[in-house]
Amino acid sequence: MPKTLTDIKRSLDSNLGKRLMLKANGGRRKTIERSGILAETYPSVFVIELDQEENSFERVSYSYADVLTETVQLTFYDETTGNIVLGQQ
Repeated sequence: MPKTLTDIKRSLDSNLGKRLMLKANGGRRKTIERSGILAETYPSVFVIELDQEENSFERVSYSYADVLTETVQLTFYDETTGNIVLGQQ
């Protein structure tokens, strides 16, 4: 992933509407894994609409700083082939 907040926002803007896997730090050694679609980007945050079969709530939002500090890791998938398009390792 890019190394500045502006680059991260641009990268996410170009992937609007794409399917992704989200790994987030849940605190106290917990890692949260969710899947969904990148729905919207705003100047400070982005919104992910979660798959309803797996989650009790519809949407989550994170800041670009969360991606920069690797508190949140995003992996985008190609819906036709299922391959990783853009990811963080």
